[in-house]
Amino acid sequence: MNVLLTLLLVVQILAALGMIGLILMQHGKGADAGAAFGGGGAGSASLFGASGGANFLSRTTAVLAGVFLACTLGLAYFGNLRTAAPSSGSVLENVPAAPASPVQQIPGGATAPAAPGATPAPASTPAPTGAGQIPAQ
Repeated sequence: MNVLLTLLLVVQILAALGMIGLILMQHGKGADAGAAFGGGGAGSASLFGASGGANFLSRTTAVLAGVFLACTLGLAYFGNLRTAAPSSGSVLENVPAAPASPVQQIPGGATAPAAPGATPAPASTPAPTGAGQIPAQ
């Protein structure tokens, strides 16, 4: 299953990169306006002819877009397949319990009350406040 997902992901990335390249190679609709004012003379001497390049590039882009869409749907389908869980209970039932500590330190020097039945912690000196917190030079 992991091999199939990896293969689909590689094909999708290659299709995306191919689409990016083909889209950047195509000329926009604004380039056709330049041909009316004398800029279209070199178009017939291109590799694909006067309009053959536009058809080839646009059809190849459409094919790569279809491959990209198919890979996306395949990744979404196969990525969401899960094996049936042995228990159909709550997700919270599988969470491990946090270790209980008898005394928790609260910022500012105070301590939280201990759990019932626990031995009390020895009293500590209160934390300095104000000017007592500034270290001496």
